[in-house]
Amino acid sequence: MNAVIIAVLVMVVLSLARVSVVFALVVGALVGGVVGGLTLEQTLDAFHQGVGGGAQVALAYATLGAFAVAISRSGLPDLLAKRLIVLLGQETSIAHQSRVKTLLLTAVLLVAISSQNLIPVHIAFIPILIPPLLKVMNQLNLDRRAVACVLTFGLTAPYMLLPVGFGAIFLNDILLANLNSAGEPLGLEITRGMVPMAMAIPVGGMALGLAVALFFSYRKPRHYNSADVVSTNAHEGHSAPQEPHTLGLVMSGVAIAAALGLQLYSGSMILGGLVGVALLSLGGIFKWREADDLFTSGMRMMALIGFIMISAAGFAEVMKTTGDIDSLVEGAFALFGDNRGLAALVMLLVGLFITLGIGSSFSTIPIIAAIFVPLAVQFGFSPMATVVLVGTAAALGDAGSPASDSTLGPTSGLNVDRQHDHIWDSVVPTFIHYNLPLIGFGWLAAMML
Repeated sequence: MNAVIIAVLVMVVLSLARVSVVFALVVGALVGGVVGGLTLEQTLDAFHQGVGGGAQVALAYATLGAFAVAISRSGLPDLLAKRLIVLLGQETSIAHQSRVKTLLLTAVLLVAISSQNLIPVHIAFIPILIPPLLKVMNQLNLDRRAVACVLTFGLTAPYMLLPVGFGAIFLNDILLANLNSAGEPLGLEITRGMVPMAMAIPVGGMALGLAVALFFSYRKPRHYNSADVVSTNAHEGHSAPQEPHTLGLVMSGVAIAAALGLQLYSGSMILGGLVGVALLSLGGIFKWREADDLFTSGMRMMALIGFIMISAAGFAEVMKTTGDIDSLVEGAFALFGDNRGLAALVMLLVGLFITLGIGSSFSTIPIIAAIFVPLAVQFGFSPMATVVLVGTAAALGDAGSPASDSTLGPTSGLNVDRQHDHIWDSVVPTFIHYNLPLIGFGWLAAMML
């Protein structure tokens, strides 16, 4: 058995058994490293080397958590939640509740899509926007798994299709560049316009998966404990949220705009979050001597996600060090001769396994493109089909990976009251509704184009 397959299976099985994802990633990395021919010392060295790559992301999550707690103290989330609850009404008809659910899910979807392309702040908006909306979701008995699917679709589909923001990085700087780099010696040339056109069919499969999640899988009401989510977070920081007042609301708006604007300018979530916290302090939302409590509360809220990202970076480095990613791809194709349909399916499944472990489609492309492109040419796939195979193989597993931003981000907002399980309420629903359609529509596109 290939070390990558064994490592990913160990990680997934342990995660599904409700073992801590951090523990599952570490055990999976150790098992994969030893099976891949590394000594225990070499495996640990590779893991430690990779861990450093996740530290920046973990610090960014902690800073965002502190910023979200600081915002909660301004009273803005309470005000937003109360206004939405008033809009909902205490005695509402089923038809009115349905309209409010539709408006709420549409708004969340549009914000998530904008976070990748129009205002590319990635997941920075989730700890600010989602927690105050949980009160409204509870009032509506809205299944949070549906919200997780909406958020994950908005975080992944846009960069696969639209070549602006993060999409420009994924489609042009990474996918197109690696395809042409690997295809140049073989006479394969991919133009910029081919990439979004080729990826449209797989993204259509994701849209179908989203429709199934909203209209069938998670349409029924689901009941949650209606605890005061925002106040709970504030109490963890040893201070109750203030009654909304003009200065606090104005400074909250300024801090949010400044944090997101600075992140766009500098590319740093850490700097944006710190400036947002500083502006809230200047506005009197909290005192500087309370900053330690504030950051402690924010880190507590985001600690699990940060440690998962750190562990995932170590896991990915161990997999690369074993060298079994290359042998996994080459060995799979040696079994199937010249069967194009089976070859396309194997490409997609190998990409799924690699991305599930690494947790990033952006990081997967450089690993698989150099191997997949010559194989695609050998099997007679067209340039457009080659784009589909490599792009879809990389995107597979981003939605549905325990270590991906696309599942960790939604969990960070939906689980602040500890009623949304990361594996069973974020990972499993997004895996089913997005990875399965991606495999089907990606395979179909590769065979048709």
